[in-house]
Amino acid sequence: MTDASTAAPNTNSRNARRQRPDMAEQLQQLKAGAGTDAGADASAAQPNAPAQQQQQQRPPRAKQQRPHGQQQPQQGRKPRGQQPQQQQQPEAQRAPRKVNPVLERLFALYPQLFGARFVPLKLGVYEELIARHPEDFKAEDLKIAMGQHARSTRYLESVAAGHARHDLDGNALDPVAPEHVHHAILELHRRRSHRNPGEDLRPQLVTRIAKAIEASGLDHEAYAVLVRSRDANNNAVVDEALAELAQQAAKREALLRAFEASGRSEQEFADMYGMKPGDVTRTLQRVRDDKKRAEAAAEAAAAAAAAAPEAVPEAAPQAAESAPDTPASDEPATTGN
Repeated sequence: MTDASTAAPNTNSRNARRQRPDMAEQLQQLKAGAGTDAGADASAAQPNAPAQQQQQQRPPRAKQQRPHGQQQPQQGRKPRGQQPQQQQQPEAQRAPRKVNPVLERLFALYPQLFGARFVPLKLGVYEELIARHPEDFKAEDLKIAMGQHARSTRYLESVAAGHARHDLDGNALDPVAPEHVHHAILELHRRRSHRNPGEDLRPQLVTRIAKAIEASGLDHEAYAVLVRSRDANNNAVVDEALAELAQQAAKREALLRAFEASGRSEQEFADMYGMKPGDVTRTLQRVRDDKKRAEAAAEAAAAAAAAAPEAVPEAAPQAAESAPDTPASDEPATTGN
């Protein structure tokens, strides 16, 4: 018996492909002058030709060419190759700041005053420079240079720090007036706020004003009267600083009362509250000193009030009439120029 798989034809198999013409015959047809029609017939006669051969017969797609340098970038976007160069271009073209030649001359003459370290200058230093160096400086040029020096941030920092004023020989004189320190701090805060518009620098300003109040040695109310101006915002900063100092003073007084009620030594009291003995000693001493100053101020005020009726009654009106009506400046100069 014959095997069915070999005897019967396989109906599931694909139809045999048509025999492709020989390459030699195609060449002969081309040589015989069949031309493009023969080539088209040959292509039609090969439906199952390889894809690579069909691609070779298709003409290449022409690429759209743009003239060099005529490409227009899309609106709102910058060419990738030019963007880093454009970002670096302003920095490369930024010219160095020119230094006033008068300031360079001042640095050569007084490096301890106009050099790497700035210090507050004495009142009247401008006139003294003109008298000492009439051949080196013109009055107007020196005035402009001294104004630039006094408005510089480094000079304002030295004034805000409360350093002593110096003469041309480098000798330290009287400290800067409290109102000059105050306005230097405000100007520095204004410049920092301009450079950092999104940062809240007011707490730092209040803390620095509070330290300036304590360093001035003035009574808190006397300091407030001295520096108040028509600027409501600056006055509010002073009020916040005074409130912060009042809270600190209340905490120190509470610590003193707790220490006196404990009946313990400073070392035992510090151990009981987990504090450093040195901090306890300094805080208690400061409270005692504040009380002494307050008592002395109260006695001085009482003595002044007791002596007031003995003065001539006409003296006060005469003095008031003779005094010119000149309000205090809101921003006193921060330099002695």
